Amino acid sequence: MDPTPAIQTPPPQASDTEIKTRISDIFAEIATLRRVTVEVNHGVVTLGGEVASSAAVTRAEEIALRVNGVVTVENQIERRLAVEDSSPPIFGDPSGRLQKVYRALPLYGVSLGVFLVIALLGHLLASWRSFWRLILPNPFLVELVSGAFRIVMLLVALIAAMNILGATAMMGTILGGAGVIGLAIGFSVRDTLENYISSIMLSVRQPFRANEHVVIDQHEGKVMRLTSRSTVLMTLDGNHLRIPNSTVFKAVILNYTRNPERRFQFDLGVDAADDPVAAMQLGLDRMKALPFVLKDPEPEAYIQTVGDSNIVLRFMGWVDQRETNFGKARGLAIAATKDALESGGFTLPEPIYRVRFDSGVEDALKSTKPDGRAASPPEQPRPKAPLDTSEAADVAADNTIDEKVDAERASSKEADLLNEQSPVE
Repeated sequence: MDPTPAIQTPPPQASDTEIKTRISDIFAEIATLRRVTVEVNHGVVTLGGEVASSAAVTRAEEIALRVNGVVTVENQIERRLAVEDSSPPIFGDPSGRLQKVYRALPLYGVSLGVFLVIALLGHLLASWRSFWRLILPNPFLVELVSGAFRIVMLLVALIAAMNILGATAMMGTILGGAGVIGLAIGFSVRDTLENYISSIMLSVRQPFRANEHVVIDQHEGKVMRLTSRSTVLMTLDGNHLRIPNSTVFKAVILNYTRNPERRFQFDLGVDAADDPVAAMQLGLDRMKALPFVLKDPEPEAYIQTVGDSNIVLRFMGWVDQRETNFGKARGLAIAATKDALESGGFTLPEPIYRVRFDSGVEDALKSTKPDGRAASPPEQPRPKAPLDTSEAADVAADNTIDEKVDAERASSKEADLLNEQSPVE
């Protein structure tokens, strides 16, 4: 069956006059088509006149085609461009509008009540911290998930209220516009979002604990706290250093605290004519005698390079950072090994430079007579005091920065995402 039935004229074989009368009568009953003129000749309908909108032009043509006897339609209708025709009245009939609002008040009240109930329920659940901490032990995820849950419940409340009012089409338009706006905002704040996501990942699997000695992208210090935006370090000279979490998440992190045993190394050179193996053994014996150098792993040494006038030896030893200051221990080990090599008859050569004179200068130096004054005796080296390494307290670990970090963490009210119960990488 044809879903668009034809409009019947009184007699089956309608004349042009009857077709014109039928179409004109129909247009006269439609307010937007009353100014349309109709001419019919051999079944061809010509429409003229003016209407207020393009939709009225299309509607007039569709009505004319549905009349029996119409062969085709020549649509010559023009759209009026007057402001009063294209703009609806702003206020219209005030009494009619007030009556409609009055009749819809119960429906508005129900939709508002549903919105408030769902939104209040979502707010109460989002504020139930003990519930979220039970599900999510990480405090950062608690804040994130509870806030997201509150927003979702607001959207659910809005959708339910709009469904009650029958404004689902408007709701789809609002959600579509919000999606486009959200996408544009996401592109504009992508760096902030990247930092936020990095904070989530760092709080879930933490690469360090509080008060650990780390190096992050060449920034060295003790970890103070992990916030939702940055990682706060206290440098070894006592200053605060904030590093964005996006940088920390992608950085190479060196953690000195995770393994308390740390190796130091240094180089010493001996004369090319000396026995490097004997020098290494003498140096190792002296390092093993130092009380702060660990016996396990044992100190080691090997030949690093052989130069034109010296042989460079590399010595390595281990210390326990919990009891020993790394910098002091390395310095004392260098001094003790150097003294041992010099006392054993090994020469630590100085740089040798070869100076070449032109022939004229060399002849002038040879022809110069001494002035007869006695040459001053060479300066005797002052005797060295023996290095005292008998007391390990000389290299005791320095806990000054650790105490400052503990004091800062105890006094600061800034949120800290570091948690001893969270998994650590």
